[in-house]
Amino acid sequence: NCGLALDKKGILKKYKVKILGSPISAISLTEDRAKFAKHLRKIGIPVPESGTATNLAEAKTIAKKINFPLMVRAAFALGGQKSGVVKNEYELEEIVKGALAVSPQVLIEKYLHHFKEIEYEVVRDYFGNVVTVCNMENLDPLGIHTGDSIVVAPSQTLSNSEYHRLREASIKIVESLKIVGECNVQFALNPSPSPHGRGGGGGEGLDYFVIEVNARLSRSSALASKATGYPLAYVAAKLALGKNLLQIENKITKVTQSFFEPALDYVVVKMPRWDLEKFVGALGQIGSAMKSVGEVMAIGRSFEEALQKAVRMQSGQAESVTDNDFENKKMLKYFLSVPTPKRLFAIAHSLGEGAKVESIYRTTGIDPWFLYRIENIVRTEKKFLKNKLLNRENLLELKMNGFSDKKIGNLSGKTEFDIRKLRKKLGIEPSVFAIDTLAGEFPAETNYLYLTYHGNHHDVSPLSKNAIMVLGSGPYHIGSSVEFDWSCVYTALALRRHKKKSIIVNCNPETVSTDYDVSDRLYFENLSFETIADIYEFENSLGIIISVGGQRPNNLAEGLSLAGFNILGTKAENINRAEDRNLFSALLDKLNILQPKWTSFTDMIEAIKFTKIEGFPVLVRPSYVLSGSAMRVCYNEKQLFNFVNQAGLLSPEYPVTISKFIENAKELEFDAVAQKGEVVIYGISEHIENAGVHSGDATIVYPTQRVYASTEFQLREISKKIARELSITGPFNIQFLVKDNIPYVIEVNLRA
Repeated sequence: NCGLALDKKGILKKYKVKILGSPISAISLTEDRAKFAKHLRKIGIPVPESGTATNLAEAKTIAKKINFPLMVRAAFALGGQKSGVVKNEYELEEIVKGALAVSPQVLIEKYLHHFKEIEYEVVRDYFGNVVTVCNMENLDPLGIHTGDSIVVAPSQTLSNSEYHRLREASIKIVESLKIVGECNVQFALNPSPSPHGRGGGGGEGLDYFVIEVNARLSRSSALASKATGYPLAYVAAKLALGKNLLQIENKITKVTQSFFEPALDYVVVKMPRWDLEKFVGALGQIGSAMKSVGEVMAIGRSFEEALQKAVRMQSGQAESVTDNDFENKKMLKYFLSVPTPKRLFAIAHSLGEGAKVESIYRTTGIDPWFLYRIENIVRTEKKFLKNKLLNRENLLELKMNGFSDKKIGNLSGKTEFDIRKLRKKLGIEPSVFAIDTLAGEFPAETNYLYLTYHGNHHDVSPLSKNAIMVLGSGPYHIGSSVEFDWSCVYTALALRRHKKKSIIVNCNPETVSTDYDVSDRLYFENLSFETIADIYEFENSLGIIISVGGQRPNNLAEGLSLAGFNILGTKAENINRAEDRNLFSALLDKLNILQPKWTSFTDMIEAIKFTKIEGFPVLVRPSYVLSGSAMRVCYNEKQLFNFVNQAGLLSPEYPVTISKFIENAKELEFDAVAQKGEVVIYGISEHIENAGVHSGDATIVYPTQRVYASTEFQLREISKKIARELSITGPFNIQFLVKDNIPYVIEVNLRA
């Protein structure tokens, strides 16, 4: 948008700035909905019946002409901002007003109910050479933004003829626009075309429309790039500089050029990650305006294996698509008919209750092929529950359908570790496969790997004691973003300087750590105990670094330590002393370090007793949490009752901590790196807001502006004491409250 504005104002022309890559004309044509539709019709490519409006009256006129239901989109906007499906004039008014507030133009088009959404990533050079790098299929039908949809690559439900005819159409579009570099074409495909079609294109048996073209890297580019091992941004940059596809080396095989279309002998499932529960009163519904905050990508040899992996990667809470708790029929019906993050689980639950694939297809518009695969997972689980025999045949069947050791343990009344022991005794271990996108025609020298139970050999040999594992941060979500990825990448680069090989494990396609030229080996895998243990034992590596990927790797400290794996950095028992609120508070008392008055409780009587002595407001929080999820300041008894009951916090295993909330206090952060308990380097930063605003939501200034030198001295001394007591090696963060120049410690994070 900035580039288009510079061009329009004549600034690029005035300073003789040359545009590299796709011409400005192509970009403005794809962004201006009216011109775009006209251009496609001219070259014989069908687009949905539509019109553009710059005010509400025009929008109503177009709606009368096309008839409801309609899809409304804002032009020149990203992530489907202010777009949506409207069924009547009232909904039209609401969405059009919103769209015109962020954009000068809206597009109103016929809504294509339950059409499939298919995407092609296309690359073209200045000389007219074109390759379609990846084709992807959205599990959800049209109307749900790609960023909020489960996406599968390569597409699973297209016939050969559909695949090739849509490919031809995308090449024709890219040619007509003279794109240079990378581009994404989105199609709506009628799943059951009549012999004459609905006015869409494609001739006999094919009925499709083009929804949009992004003449730039798009929402799907990271996924397409990581799914195929074809570095789209890297290639696009070289093409913009004038190279042709034959001159650019294919980075993954290192033996061929970039003028090829990847062939996949595996299936990739991308699943979004939402954090909607953090927004009180937010609509859980998903649609054409993107709401997800991150995504995961899973690789497997079957759709079932990849889908189940993706479910586990997403939040680390659900173990399988069958992990669901729909209390009543009404609730289930709602989650089936309305697209929300729970829809996948509602489908699995319904199939388990005996619902027919055909009726779920009519409700959701999700292709029966996917529904039958989900049904297969449900059937496999039911079959096992009838006869919980843990023999080789049953275990292997469960593993091939993507069930984790933990889930099998839950089903059979055993622990994850029992299942692991048994599995290894029976010789059931995952194969390590390399991403080979050349269909075996050329040798692929790749370091890009995944685990699967559909194999009986390994594609690579272990790196052994010269290698160190670095655990990534998983999907972006509220409280974990690119900062942890930065730490992982720089750890891998530092290992290289120390002549050590790095093995990165991560499952987020949007990160730099999952670029295959950052580390010596990349496992696109889940950050769970089972997966990390499998990789560690296969690679026989020197150790694991868990302190740079955020809370998720940190939570594995205890399990990995008990299994006898070498954790590099602070010891697991010291991590536990900092994470467990009770142990940590006892440690501060032992060191004579001030902290807000606190206690822990497992029932409400103890909590009320504390508030009677200390008074309100109080801060309530469970142990082992990241980014303040399930943490709240309560100002009276009613709020305390409501919060504890709603969040379902009380359990005898994990006590909840309640502490006195000190009002109008300053909050300071002490970030440092220590070695064997001695602080090596540190920085102190200051929150502008008073304490009580999470550091992820606070405005922070560095260096401090309004802090006495004497206060900073006290902070340094306290931090040195804590670092020594916990024998910290690696990064750590201490949060302080300061009231009347007296510092109190709130918490310590023994990680980046």
